[in-house]
Amino acid sequence: MCAASLFLAATATFAEESDSWLKSILPFPGEYVVEETYVGDGDVRRGPHKSVRDFDENDSILELVFTPRIKLGVLRLGAEWERFSFGVPDSAPLPDTLQSLNLVIGLDTQLSDSILIRVEAHPGIYNSGLDDLSDDFNLPFVVGGTYIYSPDLQIVLGVGVDVERKYPVIPVAGIRWKMARKWVLDAVLPTPRLDFEINRDVTLYAGANVKQTNFRMDDNFGDAHGIPRLNHAILSYSEVRTGAGFDWKVSPHRDVHR
Repeated sequence: MCAASLFLAATATFAEESDSWLKSILPFPGEYVVEETYVGDGDVRRGPHKSVRDFDENDSILELVFTPRIKLGVLRLGAEWERFSFGVPDSAPLPDTLQSLNLVIGLDTQLSDSILIRVEAHPGIYNSGLDDLSDDFNLPFVVGGTYIYSPDLQIVLGVGVDVERKYPVIPVAGIRWKMARKWVLDAVLPTPRLDFEINRDVTLYAGANVKQTNFRMDDNFGDAHGIPRLNHAILSYSEVRTGAGFDWKVSPHRDVHR
């Protein structure tokens, strides 16, 4: 199932807090994400002949990751919850909810002055609701590296693995290039973007957000819609959003993204 949606409105608030602020309320440094996105006039299709037109979507994300430093580098330990809600008709052979609840387990380490490595796994439950969690477990993970060619140019290479995906292993490449004093091209999936720095506190950007996640359908979903083969089937949901916004540093320890 692939969605090609007109991105009408999104409101997201991210905060990547400094160690000093988080340490005042938490035992470890870290980062958190709180995001709510609304998409209107969406279209979805499954195969060449089955589609649902003109529906709305809400995408909610909560994420908290602690980043304590150890001898090997920086650990990434936390949890993430994401929920897609769709305004599809009751008769449509598509779920109105997709949901994931997973851990975040990773490590950022430095192999040399020029090479940084990240390994991160997201073990958890990926399904159309949290009613039956017995066999909806999945373990997607990523391995990536950054080569610092110069302060203005970094090259990123990586691979994403998900055994329930049609293509379980997908390689990824990108660059982060400071093209001029105020311009930065951050061409790295899943959020490629072009930044323009107005001043030290405000940055304009245009870019995209590429999402792809696999979910397990409910055990009785197919029977309820007259298509038994959809019982407990794997649903691959893909979405590409484009848009523009700004980053505003409202204080030395807090960023707001719109």
